[in-house]
Amino acid sequence: MKVASCIFKGQPIYGLIKDAGFYPVLSSFASHFPHLRDVLEADAMADLDQNCANAPVALSDIVILPPIPNPRKIICVGLNYKKPYPVPGAELKSDNIVLFGRNIDTFVGHESALKMPSGDAGDSYDFEGEIAAVIGTHCRNITADQALAHVAGYACMNEGSVRAWQKHSVYAGKNFVASGGWGPWLVTADEAGSVSNMKLVARVNGKEMQSSTGAQMIHSLDKVISYISEIMPLDPGDVIATGSPDGTGGSRNPTAFLVPSDQVEVEISGIGTLRNTVEASQS
Repeated sequence: MKVASCIFKGQPIYGLIKDAGFYPVLSSFASHFPHLRDVLEADAMADLDQNCANAPVALSDIVILPPIPNPRKIICVGLNYKKPYPVPGAELKSDNIVLFGRNIDTFVGHESALKMPSGDAGDSYDFEGEIAAVIGTHCRNITADQALAHVAGYACMNEGSVRAWQKHSVYAGKNFVASGGWGPWLVTADEAGSVSNMKLVARVNGKEMQSSTGAQMIHSLDKVISYISEIMPLDPGDVIATGSPDGTGGSRNPTAFLVPSDQVEVEISGIGTLRNTVEASQS
């Protein structure tokens, strides 16, 4: 299934994406599970298909939100593909899994505007195409061979970064408001297939900038989930960004950072294409 969260007629809702459009969840079902995260927490995803409207809504009539608009945690993996560290003058190497967190308000949904950071921060605003996994069931201290059974599904992510501010701290460079996007929807794990077979392509204004597969990750998703579960519990709706391959603007010579009106697309086979345009700073 392709499951989307959105705004329809001014109200937040979720439902299924099919060829004919968006099929909103029935009010009777939503009264029990107001958000998609609630469906995951109740282990009720199998009931979603039969609890959506029979008639579709045109995609042009909805505003698509991040698939899980209210995750408890967004955990990102750094340095998970072989590439130069994309921050000039800084070195960061590790044989271990590198993690950092992002705030909920740093991401927008499909077709929503990315916010250009104001001032000097905008001079090193970068794109990062990634495969995002969403946890479906609670897990803690699990082994790698148990990990993928806890994944509800997958989405595309542009894990936008301000490279110069990563010299201040990773947290600073990764948490500018509305600097990233993820979506366009959640594709359930049974439909999306193996992460290692997923091909990721990122484009800026139609030009291919990144191309890789999940098989090229240094640390596989099952290993990452197991590792995180040793540190903290993972709960339904938690998001894990699996890292970005070579080709980002900060890794290029000369650099190719984003500017206002740039369109960024992240396409992942079996999932779809996330599309966002950079909006000039309002300050």
